[in-house]
Amino acid sequence: MGYLPKVKICCISSVAEAKLAINAGVDAIGLVGPMPSGPGIIDDRLIAEIVQEIPPGIETFLLTSETSAENIIAHYRKVNTSVIQLVDRIELSEYKRIRDHLNQVQLVQVIHVTGSEAIREAQKISSYVDTILLDSGNPGLAVKELGGTGRTHNWKISRQIIDSLDIPVYLAGGLKPENIQEAIRAVKPFGVDLCSGVRTNDRLDSKKLLKFFSNLKQ
Repeated sequence: MGYLPKVKICCISSVAEAKLAINAGVDAIGLVGPMPSGPGIIDDRLIAEIVQEIPPGIETFLLTSETSAENIIAHYRKVNTSVIQLVDRIELSEYKRIRDHLNQVQLVQVIHVTGSEAIREAQKISSYVDTILLDSGNPGLAVKELGGTGRTHNWKISRQIIDSLDIPVYLAGGLKPENIQEAIRAVKPFGVDLCSGVRTNDRLDSKKLLKFFSNLKQ
């Protein structure tokens, strides 16, 4: 394998989990704020506490389901992560409003790959954000799925998106030690993002982490 993607472990629920992930070799951690569904949701005060313990060089992602610039900015200011991960669609005009107030913070937009329409959606948004993250949720459901589904999606579409963009793209959705090599070969993402694939009974599993990084580096 000619390169190693960045690794983000999401759904971090404590300082201890953050340290376990960092010691395993991650580049970034994801911290999940209020969501309509899905795993890993923690209180904003706990997110802020975890962020305070993260050493330099490790990115911290706030996963927010807010969709207005005003509410996104307010959420961010409670936690002060290095990255804001927008898990739902927002109006294009809201990106500039966020930038005007938080120009030091990276913006990552999640695109849920439910079909080939995700290609055009990613292309439309790519000039407004720093990074795209491809996931397997479905924001069109009555109770929105905005991540943490444990499902893979059509990696051929993900590869088409990556080939058509000039910004970094993370791959998420159902990744685990057993399929990470296949995912990287098929998609060639800038980074990969895992939640349930390295957990047992909702807790970060050191053995699964070790197996993941071992398989990743082979």
